[in-house]
Amino acid sequence: MANLNIAAVDLGASSGRVMLATYQMESQQINLQEIHRFKNQLHHRNRHDCWDLLYLEHEIITGLNKIIEKNITLHSVGIDTWGVDYVLLNKHGEILGDSYTYRDARTEGIMQQVQQNLSKEKIYQKTGIQFLTFNTLYQLKAMMNDKPNWLEDVTDFIMIPDYLNYRLTGVLNREYTNATTTQLVNVNTDNWDTELLDYLNIPVSWFGQIRHPGHKIGNWQQNDQIISVMSVASHDTASAVIASPLSDEYSAYLCSGTWSLMGLDRKQVCNDSHAMNANITNEGGIDGHYRILKNIMGLWLFQRLCTERQITDIPALVQQASQEQAFRSVINPNNDVFLNPNSMVEAIQQYCQLHNQPIPTTTAQLARCIFDSLAMLYRQVAEELAKLQHHPISHLHIVGGGSQNAFLNQLCADICGIDVIAGPIEASVLGNIGCQLMALDQIHTVKEFRNIVTKNFPLKHFKFQPHFADSDFVKRKWQEFSQLN
Repeated sequence: MANLNIAAVDLGASSGRVMLATYQMESQQINLQEIHRFKNQLHHRNRHDCWDLLYLEHEIITGLNKIIEKNITLHSVGIDTWGVDYVLLNKHGEILGDSYTYRDARTEGIMQQVQQNLSKEKIYQKTGIQFLTFNTLYQLKAMMNDKPNWLEDVTDFIMIPDYLNYRLTGVLNREYTNATTTQLVNVNTDNWDTELLDYLNIPVSWFGQIRHPGHKIGNWQQNDQIISVMSVASHDTASAVIASPLSDEYSAYLCSGTWSLMGLDRKQVCNDSHAMNANITNEGGIDGHYRILKNIMGLWLFQRLCTERQITDIPALVQQASQEQAFRSVINPNNDVFLNPNSMVEAIQQYCQLHNQPIPTTTAQLARCIFDSLAMLYRQVAEELAKLQHHPISHLHIVGGGSQNAFLNQLCADICGIDVIAGPIEASVLGNIGCQLMALDQIHTVKEFRNIVTKNFPLKHFKFQPHFADSDFVKRKWQEFSQLN
């Protein structure tokens, strides 16, 4: 067998893909082919924002069937998705209630309620996870406050990618990297923290044993093919980090998509008071590594802008934005007002008005405001990470779909004062494939796979321009941005 055919299902908050990778074992060449792409979006149901998991399951199977219809022998498949969201199952394996999205408003005020009973310090020392209003901990607390009448019928809590694997195989598997996003996993035991579950008044029996990725979950059978379903790093960011070809030990990664996640790849957690005050998270990786990172609202703002203004030519808008006045208006993209507003345009304009800044009106001005603001926030996070590692960041590796935005890449390099290396674009897909290759015993370490990625996928370099980064203009704008909340 000279080649392996591997399917990677990569689900994001706005779209999903089924990708086919052909791996040539002797040359270690990877050929990627997009087989099926589909939209993913929030659905407003029973006064809440929810996911349509039946639809997602249907689209996954549609994509896998397209591969089989090509008379391709598929050796394995793996699924990665976004984090924090979950489903609850009854004894028959059926979903109870709706599958809420992390952008649903039901968690408003819940984090503060929890912290009145459990201190931030205690939660952070236990979990090392940053405080975000939509963490699973607060989603579950909101549910327990509501006490739905079906609660007594719950037998299993399971994260969304684990649920989709269950639908393919009939096997319940709790994958480690996604489990750590819940703020319910103890960093010392790599298992569910029973004290946090006791506080929520949730039975420990809902939560099965957590398993690290890189093994076979079960089989999916279609026609005469029996296909191995593998446990991959099912949090898409964890998969993306696996495929980030970091230059050296002081390099950072930036997974750029709907969310931007900037961080370090380390063997030790960093859950001291400085990390907590900087709201740094310690999410699980593979090979005993942790993803020391911070969530940034990312291109979600730009995606919403394009939807509202009905923009289809994205490169043209980016080009127009690059011609607009730099730093005319800046916002803090991580402010909660941008999490899921009815109108992103109005949210940006109202924020600028509140902070006595020029109000962007044209689509290009709004896009420029978003890009400038993201670059400033990237700098803020880069400086926080440099303090954590007691060394300046040497290179910033931007991976994922956002790495195609050359204007933002250069802007990021110039504002952060760090050389940027962009690529690979399909980082989550590649990391998913890398985990499957490990499960298939083709490779054995992340370092080995990153070398394969570098050989197969071209990287683009963006040198920072010191005269811009050190200018009085940028210094003044940086001070203004630092005052925003």
